[in-house]
Amino acid sequence: MSAVLGRSGAVAATAPDGGVAAHYGDPMREQRALVRGAAVVDLSHLGVLAVTGRDRLTWLDTLSSQWLRDLAPGVGAELLLLDPNGRVEHAAALLDDGETTLLVTESGRAEPLAQFLDSMRFMLDVQVTVREDVAVLGTIAAGDGAALAVLAAPDPPVQVHGIWRDPWPGVVPGGTRYALLPDDATHPGRQTPGALVLLPADALEDAVAAVERAGGAIAGTMAWEALRIAAWRPRLAREVDHRSLPHELDWLRTAVHLNKGCYRGQEGVARTFSTGRPPRRLVMLHLDGSEHLIPEAGADVALGEKVVGRVTSVARHHELGPIALAVLKRSTDAAAEVQVAGPGGAIAASQEVIVSPDGLGEGRPQPRGPLAGGLRRRTL
Repeated sequence: MSAVLGRSGAVAATAPDGGVAAHYGDPMREQRALVRGAAVVDLSHLGVLAVTGRDRLTWLDTLSSQWLRDLAPGVGAELLLLDPNGRVEHAAALLDDGETTLLVTESGRAEPLAQFLDSMRFMLDVQVTVREDVAVLGTIAAGDGAALAVLAAPDPPVQVHGIWRDPWPGVVPGGTRYALLPDDATHPGRQTPGALVLLPADALEDAVAAVERAGGAIAGTMAWEALRIAAWRPRLAREVDHRSLPHELDWLRTAVHLNKGCYRGQEGVARTFSTGRPPRRLVMLHLDGSEHLIPEAGADVALGEKVVGRVTSVARHHELGPIALAVLKRSTDAAAEVQVAGPGGAIAASQEVIVSPDGLGEGRPQPRGPLAGGLRRRTL
């Protein structure tokens, strides 16, 4: 349990964020401070791994969906580890300082990720360790950016291991997008660019206190999640299940390099991008706010009598009201109002399209010509 959770007014979060505070008494105020870049969030429940050795980046490059072999020190990246069919198994933020690569993943996922990586070391010069002595603070690098400025100062109040700046919602080299907005500059994630500050676990309280002395505040995971949902940002512990393809979640923006060499799951990724269409799509739901109850993650989403998907994340946003991310069948009518199973009955919701219903990513190769007579195109 985080030491910051012992503060007066702190209310503990539930899984997958257990061990830190959901809020400190006023979730909406905390959310507004976070939007301004004037707050930090205790994310010390997240798992952190360290990879050392001269082969670390080329080795991670061969295993993951991301191009890493020439990653510069201090430049962050995001990677996925996939199963042989291209489905998501692990996801991590990555930051290298020239000697050590730090990976940040979900709570409870550090040990399984370390075990998988250890099983793939063979004769290379790499070592993998779980770093329980490293903690994580989240913040938004927008507005006046006061909180981040304190911890990123030339002479910071605590010595940090590094700052990972979330590439979302940009399209990194080798990536592509499935949310085909008329102007990608209007992507809602542009308003709240995230950052993770990695620091010694025993310096966590001192770092939060330094931000507060500078006029900042501490916020809980409820605020962090509300901004993530509004930014359409997928999360391993929420949006991913045993069938998830990165295309369905628009995750090829930041976590997949389409032009790199072979890695586990690469053929599945390329096939779905080039010739197939992902069977599901991520959508944001605007929930009817006339009732005080909201659905929980995992709730069924129905169109008429037919269940077409499930809610993956839910929050109350300080401007948008009750919102959710959901994964629906790609064929679901994007203009239709859907019904979400709630604790007090069905809740009406309108869809905001994230992943295009046509299932086509930007830059998809065009068909070479008409099919030969007697052949039919197979769709996935």
